[in-house]
Amino acid sequence: MTNAAQILIVDDEVNIRNALVTLLERKGYQARGAGAAEEALDLLEKTSMDLVITDLRMPGIGGMDFLGRLRTKWPGIEVVVMTAYGSIETAVEAMRAGAYDYLTKPIDRERLSIVVEKALERHRLTIENQQLRDRLETRTRFDQLVGESEPMQHVYHLVEMVAASDVTVLLTGESGTGKELVARAIHHKSPRADGPFITLNCGALPDALFESELFGYEKGAFTGAMATKAGRFELADGGTLLLDEVGELSLKSQVDFLRVLETKEFRRLGGTKLITVDARIIAATNRNLEEAVKQGAFREDLFYRLNVVPIQLPPLRERRDDISLLVETFLPKFCAQHQRAPKDVSREAMRLLRLYAWPGNIRQLRNLLERLVVTVRDHTILPEHLPEEIQVSREDVRTMVVTLGNPLEEIEKEVIRRTLVEVTNHREKAAKLLGISLRSLQYKIKEYGIRE
Repeated sequence: MTNAAQILIVDDEVNIRNALVTLLERKGYQARGAGAAEEALDLLEKTSMDLVITDLRMPGIGGMDFLGRLRTKWPGIEVVVMTAYGSIETAVEAMRAGAYDYLTKPIDRERLSIVVEKALERHRLTIENQQLRDRLETRTRFDQLVGESEPMQHVYHLVEMVAASDVTVLLTGESGTGKELVARAIHHKSPRADGPFITLNCGALPDALFESELFGYEKGAFTGAMATKAGRFELADGGTLLLDEVGELSLKSQVDFLRVLETKEFRRLGGTKLITVDARIIAATNRNLEEAVKQGAFREDLFYRLNVVPIQLPPLRERRDDISLLVETFLPKFCAQHQRAPKDVSREAMRLLRLYAWPGNIRQLRNLLERLVVTVRDHTILPEHLPEEIQVSREDVRTMVVTLGNPLEEIEKEVIRRTLVEVTNHREKAAKLLGISLRSLQYKIKEYGIRE
């Protein structure tokens, strides 16, 4: 076995206990013994175990009581009970109480091997199912956000921190990184979740149109105003208003918005009634607003009013470990949407997807996968199905440009990640290429949170 399972033998008969420990160690397991349930419970507090094999008749805490404590405090540990041949009914009762199986004394070596192997297999499946549930929970916990990488974990943490309050949030990041999805996640996790989520794209909106869209207008306010219309700010009452591409607002529109942001009061165009609105504000931009402030293109007071809690979304090239997960998420969705047979991605094609820089970020990846679902007839997406700009990314992953000032940890992480991609995640080959031991590589993968 590559990762030796941890097995605890609990029996007050020292000869039986030692014999079982020796036998299991010869089969490649890591086995330990305990002479009583009390000793076993102390040991379990300090050491992780995969399987416990325990006698049912012991002085002190009895076998059934011990089983109950195991199932309550360590439900993930599988338990096999041992009993005399004449006490099968007790063993059956133990199985009803949560034991996986039973062994009769004297212990038959062949049956011991079979029971241990099956119990550990069930333990492994239980762990894998829990990990899958955790991954699914992570996916659904934050609306439609997908990602398990360290940069995304940081984003999730900030979402959790700000969601419960009404603090203004400024989402920054390149186009296609999912800023609107993050805004929706904040809204859906907030006390305003039952209220409306309203968006207004500020990009290239003339001043008059921005005012009418944000504040609404009264009938007859201007030519074509045939009826009174509520603005986005009013529609967001009790909920959340997302101002997307806020960095594109003109200086005049910035003044108008700053005023309402501070007072939460406004009048519709052509109206006299003062309207008060209770709406949370989230702003998003792909521009560097600090630089825009220095250039006089964005008001400093508005910037500080919006930048109460900044959340920077990482570009896809900085979270390449999430590409496989994004592909796994989008492909089945598009296959169902376009009524196509399920598809998968070959190892080499996935390698190229992970090497590509993705200037359009998740939006670009998503659009590519939808196109491939529609245009590729094969069940497996191969490298030749990918666009030329992705195919030419078959760069030599042993060569990379290092920018002065980058932390050594980031450089080491990228070198390890590229090496794993090149050898299709064969850890022994990767360790050999990197000139380190397999154990050191496994430690680094865990330390840096590299997803294979």
